[in-house]
Amino acid sequence: MIISIILQKLKNAFADLLPIVVVIAFFQIAVLRQPLPQIGEVLLGALLVVMGLTLFIQGLEMGLFPIGEAMAQALARKGSLFWLLLFAFALGFSTTVAEPALIAVAAEAAEIASAGELIDSSLRSRQNYAFGLRMSVAFSVGLAILIGVMRIIRGWPIHYFIISGYVLVMLMTLIAPKEIIGIAYDAGGVTTSTITVPLVAALGVGLASTIRGRSPLVDGFGLIAFASLLPMIFVMGYGLIIFN
Repeated sequence: MIISIILQKLKNAFADLLPIVVVIAFFQIAVLRQPLPQIGEVLLGALLVVMGLTLFIQGLEMGLFPIGEAMAQALARKGSLFWLLLFAFALGFSTTVAEPALIAVAAEAAEIASAGELIDSSLRSRQNYAFGLRMSVAFSVGLAILIGVMRIIRGWPIHYFIISGYVLVMLMTLIAPKEIIGIAYDAGGVTTSTITVPLVAALGVGLASTIRGRSPLVDGFGLIAFASLLPMIFVMGYGLIIFN
């Protein structure tokens, strides 16, 4: 029974990755007309990716989703708005500040800013710039999750927030330094990481399931949209402070 379940999980993971394999193989063979370099290492790497994806999805189903839903429901039943909002902010901040993709993007942005003489070329200046960028994004995600939780509690329509947020993004784009705009727009995607997304989604669904009059399907989702929106605003604000 256990072996059959494992094989089914591996089969599902392979099916998810199959379109990527087909696209790469097609362009390598039909367009570039070259054999895959180091085919043995490529196949071994693909096998490891399938195994890793299988374990990751299983871990989400067993651990992260139940934890997020259970904590949201427990805090909602506790009846303390302060602790619920504090948990929402801390969850968004902590999962984002340690996100490897954000760390890499912030470090690369610091190197480019230094090479372009936008900041001092010293190591300390680059580290401070990267750290400030990370903190801006992490704080914005924490605030975004907090606002999203308040929306679920109060039953506010999500489209008002999304439309207003993107209008503000467009307005800030007009006044923000051009050197920070691209980074700010990328920051919105960096925050939707493999850890943040399942935990935040579980938080929203668990909270909407607990509060009377809220639908998990209608009200439980949408927190990730806030987590992608606010970093763009905050990073452009960070650029206004740093580059002006």
